Amino acid sequence: MSRSDCYSHAAMSSPGAERDEAPRGDPWHAFGYIVAGVLFYGLLGWLADQWLGTSFVVALGILIGAGLGIYMTIARFDALPRQHGKN
Repeated sequence: MSRSDCYSHAAMSSPGAERDEAPRGDPWHAFGYIVAGVLFYGLLGWLADQWLGTSFVVALGILIGAGLGIYMTIARFDALPRQHGKN
């Protein structure tokens, strides 16, 4: 490898340059969004059940958390087509 090869564009590009590209659909991100939503909103629902003396808010929290996790997954990976300039 010559000295000029060390200063080539490929050698000078940073290893984090790939992160500027569009997401490739890592399934662990989707799994994390859904599990985190279920756990977080399920916990909030459980706390609300304890405070209100009910037993159904935890189920609502889990469903809302799963729905928001799915929404975040779709928004993150841009799975829905965008509508530009619809007249």
